[in-house]
Amino acid sequence: MPIPAIAPYPLSSSEPLALLSTPNTAEHWNIDLNRCALLVHDMQNYFIEAYDRNQAPMATVLPNIQALISAADDAEVPVFYSVQPPEQKTARRGLLSDFWGKGMQTTQDAQVVEELTPLPHHHLLTKWRYSAFERTDLRQALAFEGRDQLIITGVYGHMGCQVSAVDAFMNDIQPFLVADGIADFSAEDHQRTLNWVAARCGKVVAANEALNALQARTHEVRL
Repeated sequence: MPIPAIAPYPLSSSEPLALLSTPNTAEHWNIDLNRCALLVHDMQNYFIEAYDRNQAPMATVLPNIQALISAADDAEVPVFYSVQPPEQKTARRGLLSDFWGKGMQTTQDAQVVEELTPLPHHHLLTKWRYSAFERTDLRQALAFEGRDQLIITGVYGHMGCQVSAVDAFMNDIQPFLVADGIADFSAEDHQRTLNWVAARCGKVVAANEALNALQARTHEVRL
C-alpha cells in the first residue's frame, strides 16, 4: 500500500529550532567526534516518494543529511543506514501489517534515495520495526565502535526517529535528533516529535550544529 502524499510544510533551514517549544533537558550534552555515530533512518524511495522533493521539508532535509554524511565520512565517524526489506513475510512483518498493510514490495521501493546512496564502508541495518534498534545489531555495533552518542536523521519523525531516540536513551546512548534533518507527516507531528524528545530522552539540534561538531577536527587541523 503506497504512502499517501504528504503536503509540504515549512521548515526553515536558518531557524530549524523555531519548531521546538520545549527547552532541551539535556542542554549540557555535546556531540563528541570520538563518541558519536550517524543514523540515516529509512530514507528509502518508498517513504520519500510521498514528499515533493522540491519543497520543504524534504528540500531542506535531503541536502542536510547529505552534508552530515559527508562530514561524518571526513571525520571517520561511523554512518549507519536503516533499510526495510521488500516483500516482508507475514511472520516477519507482524502487527505492522494491521496498521500499514504489506509495505514496500519492490527492490526499487527499498533502495535508499539516490542522493544518499550508501558507500561500501557505510553500515546497513535490515530493519523490521519502527526502531532502528529492534531486531538489528545497531546496539552491538555501536558498542564495538566505542560509540555512545547517536545523531538521528531521516523519516518519519514521530515514528521511527522518535522511537529510535527512546531506545538509544534506554541503552545509555545519547540521542541527538536533528530538527531539520528529519521529516514527518505534518508540521504538527514534526513539532510534537522535537518537543517530546527534548523533554524526555535526547537533545534536539540543528543540522548546522551537528555539522560544526562533525567538522571540529578539520577546523583544528587547519588552525
